[in-house]
Amino acid sequence: MMAAPRSLAELYGAVCAERQVKVNPDISRPLEETPETGCGRNFTLKLPGNTRPRQVQRLGDDDVLALCKCLQNSECVTGLDLRYNSITDGGAEHLAELLQEGRSSLRCLDLMFNDIQAAGARVLASSLQDTVSVMALISALRRNEALRSVDISRPLLFSHQEEWAVHCSAMLAVNSTLVELHLGKMGMTDTGMERLTEGLRRNRGLRYLDLRCNRVTRDGARHLASMLKQNRVLEIVDLSSNRIEDDGAAHLSEAISWPGCSLKELSVCRNSIAAEGLLSLAQAVKANTSLTHIYIWGNYLEEPVCQDFRELISSGRLRQEQTDVTPYEVDGHVFLAEVFQSLRKHVYSTDCDGTDVPAKTDATL
Repeated sequence: MMAAPRSLAELYGAVCAERQVKVNPDISRPLEETPETGCGRNFTLKLPGNTRPRQVQRLGDDDVLALCKCLQNSECVTGLDLRYNSITDGGAEHLAELLQEGRSSLRCLDLMFNDIQAAGARVLASSLQDTVSVMALISALRRNEALRSVDISRPLLFSHQEEWAVHCSAMLAVNSTLVELHLGKMGMTDTGMERLTEGLRRNRGLRYLDLRCNRVTRDGARHLASMLKQNRVLEIVDLSSNRIEDDGAAHLSEAISWPGCSLKELSVCRNSIAAEGLLSLAQAVKANTSLTHIYIWGNYLEEPVCQDFRELISSGRLRQEQTDVTPYEVDGHVFLAEVFQSLRKHVYSTDCDGTDVPAKTDATL
């Protein structure tokens, strides 16, 4: 029988020895910096497999098994970042067991860009007391009062009926603790957006909505804009890489100019918006001083648009670090150049510490 180790790092070494798993230094090092049990504060254990500049040993299923054994009784580790690793369905089963046992304090789990397939998704969903993958996870959030940030981007969905949007809408109508939701690459259409906004009209907690890389057009933007006129808490919307065009931009501009609109940050990059739509957005920025960040690169930046955004920046209405374009002039003509800045991918509760303090820009952007 193992003696009770004094730290998670020691426990990890003992578990590896007992189960004949090779010690992964990229796990043991972060564990050495993890607060002791009973520390009285929350902590996110960050083990992403794409850390730069140093190459790391990506986590596999055996690594996850040993790690889960270490976290069974941890009171301080409330967040676990396992992005960009090599975790498969076997690792998902170990994580599901950890969640089912109820002996961990995990409130935030990030598994983006691993090798988990349908079987792993099902077992994770079951650990949240339901039966089917994404819809099960969303349904579980209706009863969950702890999770504040959820990212389910790019799932392997085989249905085009967008049932998940119906479940998500119902969840948002009753969930008051979730503040950040990422729904990128979901294949969402205007129909899905319409369903989603039905729940968002009644939501009083969500502040950041990520809708990147979907199939939303002008009609979806119209549904979103109508919701924004009623919702008084949503602060950040990422619509990058959709296709809302001029009409969609006009709908959003009307919502931004609406009295009481709470929106602070908006990205409409790569949305096939031409001069008419971008000029309407520029006017909306002038009208609503609450909107501080706007990102427009990847649209049709004709000279009238360039002139309006130059005026916004030179007047101080739009700070240079809060947009992704910068003006310059050649032979009396104004152009906009790209600035490599974008909407932060995670803002609220990135470290799952239960606070709403905005996080630093994600280093993996």
